[in-house]
Amino acid sequence: MAENLVKTQSNKKIIQLLNSQKARQFRENYLDLHVYEQAQIFTELNSQQRARLYRYLTAKEVGDMFDAIEDEPEEVVKYFEEMTPQYAANVIDEMYTDNAVDILAYVPKKDLAGYLRLLPTEKAAEIREMLHYEDKTAGAIMSTEYVAIAGNQTVRSAMHVVKREASDAETIYYVYVVGSDNKLIGVLTLRDLLINDDDQMITDIMTTPVMSVKVSDDQAEVAQTIRDYNFLAIPVTDYENKLIGIINVDDIIDVIDEESAEDYSGLAAVDTEEVADNPIKAASNRLPWLIVLLLLGMSTTTLISHYEGMISQASILAIFVSSITGTAGNAGTQSLAVAVRRLASRDEDQPSVYRQFFIELLTGLVTGLVTGLTIFLIVGFWKQNFILGFVIGMAMMCAITVANLAGSFIPNLMDKIGVDPAVASGPFISTLSDLTSVLIYFNIAKLFMKFFMGT
Repeated sequence: MAENLVKTQSNKKIIQLLNSQKARQFRENYLDLHVYEQAQIFTELNSQQRARLYRYLTAKEVGDMFDAIEDEPEEVVKYFEEMTPQYAANVIDEMYTDNAVDILAYVPKKDLAGYLRLLPTEKAAEIREMLHYEDKTAGAIMSTEYVAIAGNQTVRSAMHVVKREASDAETIYYVYVVGSDNKLIGVLTLRDLLINDDDQMITDIMTTPVMSVKVSDDQAEVAQTIRDYNFLAIPVTDYENKLIGIINVDDIIDVIDEESAEDYSGLAAVDTEEVADNPIKAASNRLPWLIVLLLLGMSTTTLISHYEGMISQASILAIFVSSITGTAGNAGTQSLAVAVRRLASRDEDQPSVYRQFFIELLTGLVTGLVTGLTIFLIVGFWKQNFILGFVIGMAMMCAITVANLAGSFIPNLMDKIGVDPAVASGPFISTLSDLTSVLIYFNIAKLFMKFFMGT
């Protein structure tokens, strides 16, 4: 609490120095902060304050700060528009290529062409190439700032290369070994270089073969590989095994956050990229799903209307429809969440699909039996009709079991046919469980109508 208060007061002091146009003092205080904290202050500034900041800081200093900025890429594009084209190009040049590409993907083509013309030829070529990679692939999230050495070097020679290139690399923990054709042939750590003799050949101490990913691999698969092997980074190669980039663990953390958000939003049938401050756009994103779910919901209403005759003879049946459908829907959503999480993790130690179905069947039977017995006792004593309680309890047990199976089966089916399992969202499972619950409930009730007609 006290630490946050001190930080807030420090931030206010820095902003006040900026407002007072005390350039030297502002620079000293602002640049003493971690780049993450610099980015936090930057996002609090208005356009006039930001224009002053651009005058006080070099492109290198702004570029380092932009690498840590957490705003949406569309917002960062607006910051570039506030700068002169040359200054913006200089900032882009100082940023790590993967971070710059994330932002430039949202820049209008005309402005993008202008920035690229002002960039050094090599940097512009790297950005052009990375912009062509398909979204959510290894190529789209990789960095081209890494340290590579030749296999025919000595440790002494390799250390000179590392020292020369370290300032521009995103990480130097891993040093990649390439052949004359830039094909990846080995990897070693900085520790390997430090503990071996200066005259030792790189080919004698490097690790081979190298675990790598292809440029077109899905980012979720890359994240799983890094998680499985506990890597801090992983090399990216083309189909000829030529080294073209690396993916760092910090980029993978972003991927995991993104994938988790997508899975969560899929369960609610909403879009993670929906703009929160634009109600019209948010509504247009949600309406198609709501209309589809409305139409599916009408099928439940139609099914209930099919049993109007039974309800008119025993109106008490209508009271418990929502309890059965609601409980079954909740059970199905729980099963769905577990299935989607399991599919997202891709853990090789997980049980087989058939084993998962069997587990969900038993889980549904156990939870259904307990909830069914509970509602049986409640209804039996409340309505003084244990036959009615038996019908409600039996219907609930069957409905929960079916909902559990559906919540597990549908995501696995979608995964098999190549559709994102998160699309099998909670509302769809709820609607499906509503249909099956109503069908089960009234068909069981039909067998015992004589015991509660007229109630």
